Amino acid sequence: MKAPPSLTTNPPHCIPFILLQLHAYQENFKDSTRPFVIGLNGVQGAGKTTLVSVLAKTLKEEEGLETLVLSIDDLYLRREDQVKLAKEHAENKLVQYRGEPGTHDMTLARNLIASLLSGKETSIPSYDKSQHFGLGDRGPSSTFHIVNKPSQLPIRVLILEGWCVGFRALPSETISQKQAAPSFTLQNHKLSDLLFVNDKLKEYDVLTDEFDAFIHIDAEDTQWVYKWREEQEEALRVRGTGMSSEEVKKFVDGYFPAYELFVDGVREGVLREKGEGRQLSQNININLILGLLFNIAGL
Repeated sequence: MKAPPSLTTNPPHCIPFILLQLHAYQENFKDSTRPFVIGLNGVQGAGKTTLVSVLAKTLKEEEGLETLVLSIDDLYLRREDQVKLAKEHAENKLVQYRGEPGTHDMTLARNLIASLLSGKETSIPSYDKSQHFGLGDRGPSSTFHIVNKPSQLPIRVLILEGWCVGFRALPSETISQKQAAPSFTLQNHKLSDLLFVNDKLKEYDVLTDEFDAFIHIDAEDTQWVYKWREEQEEALRVRGTGMSSEEVKKFVDGYFPAYELFVDGVREGVLREKGEGRQLSQNININLILGLLFNIAGL
């Protein structure tokens, strides 16, 4: 099936859900100063960035809550540490570039989430994907912004968004079973390499366990991300910083196995242990695409 054009997920489906969860949280924890934490997972190109922008604006302007949007992409390893990781595991194709679990700086992530949840003054990192001809690097500290300063309103809502947000590690035997079954990319990797990524993913629970609500933007065909990523890099190439088509495929190949391994767990529910109704899932399929395009065209 040919990939449809990349477009923005419809925010009206998500905002009422989040407000319902937020108001319940406020009622149950009236005296708490801990921010309300939202996790948002979506395949690349499905419109996460615009959705998050609309959601954050609604929370700030209509609810009066200072809202911070944090992308898990801003937690990638520094370029020098990514190169070191790649050299130490030279035969593991999954960690040669940023993307898969294991290529994020989880020491930074743990310290960052702990600081934000306690309301401390916190420096928020940024990652520049255009550096090193699209391979990326963490921006200098001068590009970071500081929240929760005494002169600022405290952060009351934290949104963590990203393509692998909410992924949870699986039992080793499940990884083995998935690799043995027909798949798009898993047979291209050694079981030990898949298990390495799975083991690293356990560290990400320090983020996932803090979610009070979760939104999952799914795709009818996850292979659409190849086309959507190519569209993003094509725009960057105009500025002379994007990856070539060949590099895009190689790059997406590097993280696509995680979709095949872990997205089923997200579909089943990231916050099931906290009770029902905390997750909203929306599937981007061809009927939704056509419906939105007809609405835009006034047909």
